[in-house]
Amino acid sequence: MEIEIHVIHYLVISTVMMFCGVYGFFTRKTLLALLISVELMLNATNINFAVFNRYLFPGQLEGHFFSLFGIAIAAAETAVAIAIIINVYRNVKHILTDDITDLKG
Repeated sequence: MEIEIHVIHYLVISTVMMFCGVYGFFTRKTLLALLISVELMLNATNINFAVFNRYLFPGQLEGHFFSLFGIAIAAAETAVAIAIIINVYRNVKHILTDDITDLKG
């Protein structure tokens, strides 16, 4: 018995992930929670790339390459964001967005 999963199921999962990321980005106050929310949004777009590639162009791999590129961008973005968060923590002693009013050089 084979269970077939249609494209709408993947799109629903991706949409829920995207809106959870947007909601988390606008409601959270810590920088780490904001970073996690951005990563959730990027993963939702990677799912969309892979799904649309699979169902629109099943013999080609462009969507999968875009997903891999998106994962590489997310890894670089995470490394830079964590470095910024560590610098903010060293200067301000907490990572709440309300307490960060200006950055001093």
